Amino acid sequence: MAMALRLARNGLFTTDPNPRVGCVIAGDGRIFGAGWHEKAGDAHAEIVALRDAGGPVRGQAAYVTLEPCGHHGRTPPCTDALIEAGIERVVIAVLDPNPRVNGGGQAQLQAAGVTVETGLMASEAEELNAGYMTRMRKGRPWVRVKSAISLDGRSALPNGRSQWISSEASRRDVQRWRARSSAILTGIGTVLADDPRMDARVEEAVRQPLKVIADSQWRTPPQSRILAGPGAVIIAGDDSLPASAVFDSPNVRCLRLPARNGRVELPALLRSLAKMEINEVQVEAGAVLCGALLKESLVDEILIYQAPVLLGDGGPGPFALGPLESMAERTHLTMLETTHFGHDLRVRLKTETRH
Repeated sequence: MAMALRLARNGLFTTDPNPRVGCVIAGDGRIFGAGWHEKAGDAHAEIVALRDAGGPVRGQAAYVTLEPCGHHGRTPPCTDALIEAGIERVVIAVLDPNPRVNGGGQAQLQAAGVTVETGLMASEAEELNAGYMTRMRKGRPWVRVKSAISLDGRSALPNGRSQWISSEASRRDVQRWRARSSAILTGIGTVLADDPRMDARVEEAVRQPLKVIADSQWRTPPQSRILAGPGAVIIAGDDSLPASAVFDSPNVRCLRLPARNGRVELPALLRSLAKMEINEVQVEAGAVLCGALLKESLVDEILIYQAPVLLGDGGPGPFALGPLESMAERTHLTMLETTHFGHDLRVRLKTETRH
């Protein structure tokens, strides 16, 4: 199963909106075949592994990181292929919460006399597909907030300038997190202040993430770099206000959403993205948008790049949460890992309560 999970990671940048899945066919002390799902529309991992075997696998075991599908989608059911190949035992890391699968693949295998076991390395499989799992279970994407801060906790100077707090090595790492994301979400304040591109720049072949701008008053300048770069763009604004026709182009779409207190309703935005089959959203925005997502319990994961610099008083932090009345109001996070990039420290955290 560890090998199957390693193989599944080969699709980290390419499988969207499908999950990342690996499969290994083994038995009699040897590996018969192995493979992974590369992209939507291509063969699933089980089919690739069967093809890789290149010969009879009757009586052997298949180790799969996600429950095999038992329905016709873009490709035929994987359960049928495993049964026809004579696979005797299927070990599944985690069941697929997709309503079209969700135990059905397991049941079909068992009905055909195949021994099915589940739960092996389940937590690793869950983490690999956190976005897909969250979309299927909660109707919204997995939300990851990325921020670069100084040693004294500032994400920008008082005048708003923030380029660059983190090192070049940290910024290269950010590109890889962008590349695995389905969408990059930013706010109009960041667009106006920094004019970012928000695309993924990595050496590997990559499916460019959707770029999403929370812009309640439709103020995004038509000449913004984020509109001109590779990948599609969505501008999410107040549905009670007229949107500029200049945004209605093949590459740019206006998403009209309800707004409250002059801001787009974030749960509605995330639900809309889930309907577009967006699995992971990486937020690269200012303190107001990041703080609003956190206050509404819509943040799942936080990436903080802390540089050994001091920016002094007056600049914003990564989250605008307002003053707290007591220590009981603190936001609690779980530390997942710490890693150094150049002189910077990257801290990855998970929120303790999500919905």
